[in-house]
Amino acid sequence: MVNKIRIMIVDDHPLFREGLRRVLDREDDLLVEAEVADGEQAIVLARDIRPDVILLDINLPSMNGLQVTREIKARLPDTAVINLTAYHDEEQIIHAINAGASAYYPKEVTPDKLIFAVRQVTLGQWVIDDEVLNEDGLRDWLAEQYRKLAPPGLEADSLFVPLSAREMEILQYVVRGSSNKEIARALEISQQTVKNHISSILRKLDAKDRTEAAVYALRHGWIRLEDTKPEE
Repeated sequence: MVNKIRIMIVDDHPLFREGLRRVLDREDDLLVEAEVADGEQAIVLARDIRPDVILLDINLPSMNGLQVTREIKARLPDTAVINLTAYHDEEQIIHAINAGASAYYPKEVTPDKLIFAVRQVTLGQWVIDDEVLNEDGLRDWLAEQYRKLAPPGLEADSLFVPLSAREMEILQYVVRGSSNKEIARALEISQQTVKNHISSILRKLDAKDRTEAAVYALRHGWIRLEDTKPEE
């Protein structure tokens, strides 16, 4: 009997989930064991079923895919995560890898490439731009990306540092256009704490101001457009 690779799909579009399931179910060694549409639900379900691989969208309700990836890898280090997203660029790949993803693909990836990646990540490998990397190879790849993307005079290790859960929460308020006072009141923290968090966000994103940070978050799908409307 073939030991099947157990897979969980996390995406809030039913049609996309159905398409993934159909592709994966054709393979004798792959088994789609669960589907979920929400980031927080994904963390709970992953803890319960402990899949081998999670195919995870970035742009999700409740928590974005980078946050979900970090939470899942902290609790289930043996579960491999492949991020699938419509928001594709080199910076996003680095953010995904730093969050704990083993591979990253745009949603238009071909079935053959995705299936190949699923099999490779279960072996403890990383797959980036169709290249299979071990831990040393990944380290070299990251170093090269930092060298290429880091602005002059900025230390590479200060870039692409994952935002904390609180920073991501505050960034969502920033995208809505909330002031520091409004954020402090909503989160029941001091305005100075909000200011400190925003300074950290700007530093991590190499953003000059709040507007640039908001654009960055939206462009990478970290915050959903439907979540940017001010609360009533």
